[in-house]
Amino acid sequence: MTFRELDTVVLIRDLPEHGLRHDDVGTIVHVHAHDAFEVEFMSASGRTHAVLTLTAADVRAAEDRDLVAVRIL
Repeated sequence: MTFRELDTVVLIRDLPEHGLRHDDVGTIVHVHAHDAFEVEFMSASGRTHAVLTLTAADVRAAEDRDLVAVRIL
């Protein structure tokens, strides 16, 4: 799958060193190459929690069947 800037993605693995868990939702803010991009993860209030360089192996595209939930960091 090809990802583009502003696509919503879902993390498919835990990244505990960044306080992120499987199924956290992020937005692609920059595409470096076909398989490398910057993903921003935000709090529900709109504050940036983390911006990470990830690959297609780390995320999947958000789907209509996904429901966004809130958790405490």
